[in-house]
Amino acid sequence: MVIMEDKRQKVRQVLIITLILNIIVLALKAVVGIMTGSLSLQADALHSVTDSANNVLGLVTNQLSSPIPDRDHPYGHHKFEAIGALGIAAFLGIACFEIFTSALNRIIFGGDPVKINGPELWVLILILGINIFVAFYERKVGQKLGSNILIADATHTMSDVWVTISVLFGLIAVWQSENWNLPWLQSLDYLLAFPVAILVLKSGWEVLKSNLPWLVDEMAIAPELIHELVMQVQGVINCHNIASRGLLGRQVFIEMHLIVDTENVKTAHDITEEVEAKLEEKFAPVRILIHVEPLDYQSPQISYE
Repeated sequence: MVIMEDKRQKVRQVLIITLILNIIVLALKAVVGIMTGSLSLQADALHSVTDSANNVLGLVTNQLSSPIPDRDHPYGHHKFEAIGALGIAAFLGIACFEIFTSALNRIIFGGDPVKINGPELWVLILILGINIFVAFYERKVGQKLGSNILIADATHTMSDVWVTISVLFGLIAVWQSENWNLPWLQSLDYLLAFPVAILVLKSGWEVLKSNLPWLVDEMAIAPELIHELVMQVQGVINCHNIASRGLLGRQVFIEMHLIVDTENVKTAHDITEEVEAKLEEKFAPVRILIHVEPLDYQSPQISYE
């Protein structure tokens, strides 16, 4: 049996670094948004609030999501991290709702015109650079460590990158609206809030879609593939009722019923050890439970139908 190394300390270091950077980004967006009266930038700042909240949530769930089994959690604590990722999806949904309602209020009731200058646009470019760094840094480390919380947060931050780019272009147009004698460009600020909300919603859906299968114990490995590997082991007569759950690359749990060509307990044990070794080589880290049955218990049912 292979149990995944506890990499929580490395994940925690990344979350702390990104939390500090996200707080800087949030402060800059909020200050510039209030100074200029830009609704799209204030909405973007709200999006960044969720970035910081996600980092805090990630730190909490990371502390709880040890892969090491204990008496109360014999299957480990991995799902705490998936719950944290779903929390990110919830934050994204809240941000999406707030952006939509703010934009609708501006359209219906109007508001003060946006006033922005060159230095404030340069601050937005700096913010964009920080967001791009955070997104790629978190994704790279998350993929290396197999951390769902880092990958989910990187997905969220990447949506923030596109949001900031759209807001930046909109504010450049607003900045030049008087020079171009196109006053209607002022409306771009709050109209851009709608695609911002759609991007936020899309990010939340991707996070939700990637974590629900883990929480509901969806099949991790096709039972036909497991059956094919097991039947290659010498001494195996029949393999049926195969089940798997977990996430490949993180931790997978496999169960099966096995019939072997021997009545000797020691030989049967050796065959099951070989089966486990073959599956571990292919799917590690994996924990395997094999129920050895008598010869007349053979079944053609590979999996649960």
